[in-house]
Amino acid sequence: MVTLAQRIEALRTEANLSRPALAAALHFPKGALEKFETGRQTPTKEQQAKIAAYFGVSLFYLRGESNDRTRQEDWMDMDAGEKGFVPAPSAAPKTPKSTEAPQATLLDTFLAGKQAQDALRTMALEVLKSPEGQEIITKAVKKELARRGL
Repeated sequence: MVTLAQRIEALRTEANLSRPALAAALHFPKGALEKFETGRQTPTKEQQAKIAAYFGVSLFYLRGESNDRTRQEDWMDMDAGEKGFVPAPSAAPKTPKSTEAPQATLLDTFLAGKQAQDALRTMALEVLKSPEGQEIITKAVKKELARRGL
């Protein structure tokens, strides 16, 4: 698994930036990047958010928790046809509509449980409290206000 230190160094190197140049761009102390990249110091959550925003990657990617660079707001704003996203065609043959009530799937049954709903609610609230979540909320509100002409 890639570490936060390795990811910061890789992103900086990929952008052809020196440590002092990146530190200056992010308004960090001069030797901060060297400490981050060698693992002697871990950036604060705010510093991690600044680094991720600077390179346009998600915090999950920066921390080495994912190999997907995509930030949440990028995929939330994307139309279905953008970035090559095409829904997979259904392999199931089309059947005439039945008048019977649809049967609940395993997922429906799982999501109907109070424990699952509480867990999902807690996770969603935690994501929305994060800096990325706050950005998403702000963008969504601005987009809706603009749509309504307010």
